[in-house]
Amino acid sequence: MNTVQPIRDKAKIQQVKDELLKTGVRNYMMFVIGINTGLRVSDLLRLKVSDVKNKPHILIREKKTGKAKRFLINSSLRVAINTYISDMALLDDDYLFASQKGINKPLTRVQAYNILNNVAKKCGLQEIGTHTMRKTFGYWHYKQYKDVAILQDIFNHSSPSITLRYIGITDDIKDKTIENFYL
Repeated sequence: MNTVQPIRDKAKIQQVKDELLKTGVRNYMMFVIGINTGLRVSDLLRLKVSDVKNKPHILIREKKTGKAKRFLINSSLRVAINTYISDMALLDDDYLFASQKGINKPLTRVQAYNILNNVAKKCGLQEIGTHTMRKTFGYWHYKQYKDVAILQDIFNHSSPSITLRYIGITDDIKDKTIENFYL
């Protein structure tokens, strides 16, 4: 399994959004919700309209851990979700990110990976996968708030060091120490 990285450049995030929008609003919204919630792709793809429509929080049971998760849908994300739901004429029982194959089936993890990876290549990004959305959320949340304990709780990680390594902060720190080091 390849290691994936967060997107550390906000201009690149916007470029990915723009490219995804060209492939379809579903793909764009998958990325937008992914980078703004930090949900694992397995949980993101299982979301139904009823999980987010007129709800202040996303309430799920994580597929990987079996733990309950509650995540605020902030006002900016709420607007994007409401627009998406109304423009797509989605029903409460529909998956937010439905596969184009089969009736009312969610997009698969492989399909999501292919969508993100193809766009990432167009944007000149490497080490990108479905976990990039979650890691990008974590990276930018940490950059804004510098609160590893909150992020550790959001991600259900067992220690701050795991969280920092997961979002690539440890790599950034190591890179900075080596940048001007030469004997």
